[in-house]
Amino acid sequence: MSEVKYDSVLCGYAEEPRYTEDGQLMGWSVRFKDHELKEMIEKYATSRNEQGQGGNIYLTMFMSKNGKACCRVFDPNSAAAKEKRAAKQAQAEQTSDAPLPF
Repeated sequence: MSEVKYDSVLCGYAEEPRYTEDGQLMGWSVRFKDHELKEMIEKYATSRNEQGQGGNIYLTMFMSKNGKACCRVFDPNSAAAKEKRAAKQAQAEQTSDAPLPF
C-alpha cells in the first residue's frame, strides 16, 4: 500500500456550518489562536519574489468525509508540494522545447 503525501495541514477550529431556511449552506467560520497565526506566518507563507509578490497563506474550508467542518492550510514546503512544483516545471520545459504545430 502506497503512502499518500499531502500538501496541506489541518489548522484552527472550524465552527459548524450555518444553513439558510431552505437548507442551503450559508457559510461557517474558523477560529485561530494567536500562536497558530504566528506559526502559519512563519511556516506556511509562500516566498516573495523581487517585486515583493508572494507571502500568501492559502486556507481551504471543507467538509470531511464524516460531515465535520475543517480548515487546512497549504504547506509550500511539504514533500507533495515540492513534487508537484517539480512535475509542473518539467512539463513546462517539455512544452517549451516542442516545435510549434504550424
